[in-house]
Amino acid sequence: MKKSLIIANWKLNGNKYFINDYIKKLLYEINKNKINNVIIAPPLIYLQKIIEKLKNSNIKVCAQNVDINLFGAFTGEISVAMLKDIGVKYVLIGHSERRINHNENDEIIYKKFKIVKENNLIPILCIGETYNEKKNGKTKEVCYNQINYIIKKMGIKVLENCIIAYEPVWAIGKDISINYLEIQKIHKFIRSKIYLYDKKISKEIVIQYGGSVTDKNIKELLIQPDINGVLVGNSSLNFDIFLKIIKFSKNFQN
Repeated sequence: MKKSLIIANWKLNGNKYFINDYIKKLLYEINKNKINNVIIAPPLIYLQKIIEKLKNSNIKVCAQNVDINLFGAFTGEISVAMLKDIGVKYVLIGHSERRINHNENDEIIYKKFKIVKENNLIPILCIGETYNEKKNGKTKEVCYNQINYIIKKMGIKVLENCIIAYEPVWAIGKDISINYLEIQKIHKFIRSKIYLYDKKISKEIVIQYGGSVTDKNIKELLIQPDINGVLVGNSSLNFDIFLKIIKFSKNFQN
């Protein structure tokens, strides 16, 4: 059975009441339905609180960001060593909101990827094109270049125990109709490019989709052969919708 991983990216949302209620209900449903493929990415300030609540459960926790430095005079930042210290397993890197709003280019993303890998955490590398890039037929070129920048720096083996999330910028947070076959083609293209470097890695790597994922389109996404789960944004904040997503994904978990 193919791998299928569901990640909830809460972005800049949530508070103590929301977390207590959400995690309590999620733990109940996870245990009841024997689901083992869910990761939660809350705001940094709530990471440790959620890790403590999820102790001994199947749910893993992901950081939304990390700094390129391990320590020092970098006010407001958080290091991979700190994330590791509190029990974080996964780190989001290269999300379009970081690329656009914080001017993170390929070099910065590579440095974040590198420091996460060197500290034995699992990077979730977000890639994807803008609307103009899509309109100009550059989707494949953009996606490949964003991955290949890291491969050229570190070698193909760095993609072992790594997750790639294809998130077209034009689809994030939008109420749009998704072309499932087009998304499948992009996922297949990404996998085929990795195949040219290493057949084993291309077969085993998890390639997710993110962008306007809901309970209404989860089935059509997950039945595609090269889509290994979803990175869920807005829909993950609605517990009932997210529950439907993870319940359906159980059909594809290992």
